[in-house]
Amino acid sequence: MAGYVAALRGAIEKSAPVLDKMTDEMTRRRPGPGKWSPREIVGHLIDSASNNHQRFVRALFQDDLIFPGYAQDAWVSTQHYQDAPWNELLTLWRSFNLHIARVMEAAPVEERLRPRARHNLDELAWRPVPRDKPATLDYFMADYVAHLEHHLSQIIGPD
Repeated sequence: MAGYVAALRGAIEKSAPVLDKMTDEMTRRRPGPGKWSPREIVGHLIDSASNNHQRFVRALFQDDLIFPGYAQDAWVSTQHYQDAPWNELLTLWRSFNLHIARVMEAAPVEERLRPRARHNLDELAWRPVPRDKPATLDYFMADYVAHLEHHLSQIIGPD
């Protein structure tokens, strides 16, 4: 099993109980103008899960790592995460990411490690890969987990 799969499951296991104990007021509080509240961050992580789930599965059937992006701020505001029930957001976030961990684990090693010359991870990845360098699905999956951990630390603090 790739280390990032264990890291994803560990982040869920560690964070879910902490997030579940947050008060309604805590989950609605924005740390500053133009900043997302914990509800909106979890909503963004749901959007990220939705988009990346498809990317990870599609990557197994194509020769490149080129995928559409999405307007993150618009998705968060359009879906009114600030007003969504916290427990519903947490349940969806947790379940979707446990599913993604299974998808990652089921992806054949040779497909995860196969270098792809054509990609747009310079635009999509949290830690971009230069367009002129090959990228792997393995890198993209690990990057997804690092992105998730980054946003969780915004809500509950660093380890």
